[in-house]
Amino acid sequence: MKSSRSEFLTVRGLRTHVRHWGREGAPKIFMVHGWMDVAASFQFVVDCLQGDWHVIAPDWRGFGLSERTQSDTYWFPDYVADLDVLLDHFSPDEPVNLLGHSMGGNVVSLYAGVRPERVRRLINLEGFGLPPTHPGQAPKRYAKWLQELREPPTLRTYPSRAAVAARLQKTNPRLSDERAAFLSQHWAAENAAGEWEILGDPAHKKPSPLLYQVEEVLACWKQISAPVLWVEAEDTNMWQWMGPKPEARIEIDRRLGHLAKVSAQMMADAGHMLHHDQPEALARMLEDFLLAA
Repeated sequence: MKSSRSEFLTVRGLRTHVRHWGREGAPKIFMVHGWMDVAASFQFVVDCLQGDWHVIAPDWRGFGLSERTQSDTYWFPDYVADLDVLLDHFSPDEPVNLLGHSMGGNVVSLYAGVRPERVRRLINLEGFGLPPTHPGQAPKRYAKWLQELREPPTLRTYPSRAAVAARLQKTNPRLSDERAAFLSQHWAAENAAGEWEILGDPAHKKPSPLLYQVEEVLACWKQISAPVLWVEAEDTNMWQWMGPKPEARIEIDRRLGHLAKVSAQMMADAGHMLHHDQPEALARMLEDFLLAA
């Protein structure tokens, strides 16, 4: 297993944890994780990379070892702004290779359209976006948000790190004992009572009062100038949030049509956490894409 090192820096007022693998001065790959995940989640893919790379992966605000906002709601544009600060810090003078998984895939795709000159190559792993919305949904969305502000969210605790690993394997049965044990030590931490708490702010569970404006997102996607590698998992569970498969498939293909230079790939024998399920195949796919002329 390749060793990593931690760095902490202040990003827009929050102490932010950034994990590094590889040699300083090597070509950089920035990797950003998804919802209720952490930067260490990319360890298995990093282990399978064959080239000389410097991988830089932050814990998003309120996840992992990064500071929580102490607010009652997390706002999606903050991730885009945090990413902008991080890229300016680590790569101020050259465009970057940028990878995001799930929520992170949505962040990097939006960013690549807003700051197209900052992205050399873009990799979106299962970052499909959310179902389309319509204005009539707004009153109930705001009402739900207001109601949930009255009920402080909580996350379940676990009696041991082994129980955390078992929880990870319940969510993803493909996860080996060894990989689950590794992830558990980064995904949770023991508290003063001897229980293991997930390293994620419970406030992330609260819904945003703002509707997902898919046409605004796609307007940004149309501005992406970098080549895009779009990777889906054969056994994805995206239908849980995108809706029935036939209609959702049509909508996803419509969204893909807004990317000018896209290579869409399907990862066999993998679920949504495809970087855990098939890290060897994903690493090959990444390096082929990043090193292409």
